[in-house]
Amino acid sequence: MLCAFDLLEQRHSAPSRQLREPAPDDATLRRLLRAAIRVPDHGKLEPFRLVLLRGEAKLRFGEQLAEIALRRNPNLPESKQEKERRRYTFAPLVVAVIACVRPESSVPALEQQLTAGCVAHNLLLGSYALGFGAQWLTGWAAYDRDAAAVLGLGEHEQLVGFVHIGTPDIDIPDRDRPELDSLLSTWSP
Repeated sequence: MLCAFDLLEQRHSAPSRQLREPAPDDATLRRLLRAAIRVPDHGKLEPFRLVLLRGEAKLRFGEQLAEIALRRNPNLPESKQEKERRRYTFAPLVVAVIACVRPESSVPALEQQLTAGCVAHNLLLGSYALGFGAQWLTGWAAYDRDAAAVLGLGEHEQLVGFVHIGTPDIDIPDRDRPELDSLLSTWSP
């Protein structure tokens, strides 16, 4: 297992199309999920929830999204319909991370959404620390209310992203990272 700082320096995403079995077993998955929900949470609102997509359910979800896409664009080519159907079938596990914004709270909605985003990021970090690959994806379905309804999202819920988790079937090279100095400044009055 990696030490925390090494993990931050080394973590990288593994493309969902390169993720295969095994996924975390049930005990490991529960450990990963318990760690993932240890996030900054102003007001202790717990403004997030998780939906697991596994096995045949991933294909059924993709089929329903393909139907939505086809209703929106009746001329959608069969190849793009097939892409929608199979989008969630590569990795053995997909975790939908949902922000559950509480509009009555004095905590700004953005902070609540960021808390849910931290859950997704922790899933990436935790997966990598446990020896798995993961990728956080959104796509059009993350922003579509009909797709949200398929997942059972409520009025004040929104999808933060789909975290695809499995074992990479190839060595995943790291990508180029930005130079710190190009992003860093010091404020002074």
